[in-house]
Amino acid sequence: MPRLLFVLNEAYFFLSHRLPVAERARAEGWEVHVAAPPDHVWAPPGFSVADLEAQGFIFHPIPLSRRGTNLFGEARTFLALWRLFVRLRPNLVHLVTIKPNLYGGLAARLARVPSVVFAVTGLGQVFVARGARAAMLRAVVRGLLRIALGHPNRRVIFQNHDDFRTWVDAGIVPPDAAMVVRGSGVDLAAYRAGPPPPGAPLVVLASRLIWEKGVQAFADAARLLRSEGVEARFALVGDTQPSNPRAVPAAILDAWQRDGVVEWWGYRGDMAAVLAESSIVCLPSTYGEGIPKILLEAAAAGRPIVTNDIAGCREAVEDGITGWLVPPGDGAALAARLRDLIENPGRAADFGAAGRDLAEREFSDDAIAAATVEVYRMLASRYNQRRSRPGQ
Repeated sequence: MPRLLFVLNEAYFFLSHRLPVAERARAEGWEVHVAAPPDHVWAPPGFSVADLEAQGFIFHPIPLSRRGTNLFGEARTFLALWRLFVRLRPNLVHLVTIKPNLYGGLAARLARVPSVVFAVTGLGQVFVARGARAAMLRAVVRGLLRIALGHPNRRVIFQNHDDFRTWVDAGIVPPDAAMVVRGSGVDLAAYRAGPPPPGAPLVVLASRLIWEKGVQAFADAARLLRSEGVEARFALVGDTQPSNPRAVPAAILDAWQRDGVVEWWGYRGDMAAVLAESSIVCLPSTYGEGIPKILLEAAAAGRPIVTNDIAGCREAVEDGITGWLVPPGDGAALAARLRDLIENPGRAADFGAAGRDLAEREFSDDAIAAATVEVYRMLASRYNQRRSRPGQ
C-alpha cells in the first residue's frame, strides 16, 4: 500500500480542509499519514489528534512554530521532517502552507521522497507584510523556495490564479510544474440554499478573528449603517487567540457587543446552521488568501457575498452576479454595498441563487478531491516510468 503523508501547520485543518482529498486517496489504496504540530492553536474546543486517528489516519507530531523566525527552532523543524521522511519512507508527501512547503520541500529532496505536492493556500503574512524587515524576509524565503520547490517530480497547486502568476513571475516555480485547483472545496449536500429567515437581515463575518480578516472594517461599516438607520444585525463568528499578536483582543470584541455595534457569537462548528440564519456574508479581508472557505460555503448556501477585491476573494465571487467586490480599505464602498443588499432583498436573492450555481459548477469538494488525487496518480506514474528506464 503506497504511503501518502500530509504535512500541515495545524492538525485540525486536515479535517476541515483536506479530509475529502484524504478519503478519496484512501479509497484508491493509499495509506494516509498526517504530520502537524501537537498544540492545535486554531482548533475548536475539545479537538485532539484522536479525532484523526479515530478515522483511520496516522498522526505524527512535529515541532513547528507558525510565526517563529528563531533559527534554532526553524532548523529543528527541518530536521524533524527529514527524520520523519527517512523513517516513514512515504511515496508522496503533500505539503500545505509556506513553512511545510519550505522545510518539507528541502527535506523531501534530501530524503529522496519519490513525489511531492506543494499546496499554496494563499501568500500569507510573509508575502503581504510591509516594512524593510518583511521585505528582507521575503527575499530570503523566495530564494529558499526556489530550491525547496525544485524536486524533480513535483506539482505546485495554487488556489487562485493571482498567486500562480505571482510565483511564476518571481521565478519561484516554472509554469509547467504549477497548476490551479480553486480552493479546498465545499460539501454541497451539507449547505442547502434557501431563503433567509424573516426579520432584520443578518450580516455575518465568519473567520479566524485576526485584524487582517477585516474585522475592524466590518465593525466600522456596521456602526456607520446603524447610525444611518439601516435595519440589520451584524455578527462576528469566530474565536480569538490571545497567543497570536494579530488576533483581535476579546476585550475589544466584548466592547463592540456591549455598545450594540456587532454581535460576537464566538466559535461555531455548525457553519451550515449559521449561514441558514444569515442573509449576507461579508469578508473585507486584506490577508494573503488562497480562497477563503467561508466564501465557498456562503455560495453553496445561496448567500450573497460582499468581500474585498483581492487575490483569493475575487476568485470566489463573480462581481455583480454572486456578490460585490469592493476596493480594500474603502470603508464607504463596503458600507454602500452592504446597504445595497440589505435594502434590496430581491437582488440579494438573485446573487445567492447565482452563487449556488457557481458552487455547483466550480467548488464541490468531490471535484476538488478528484483533481488533487489525479495529481497523485500522475506523479506516481511518472516516478514509476522513470524507475523503469534503463540506467535510472
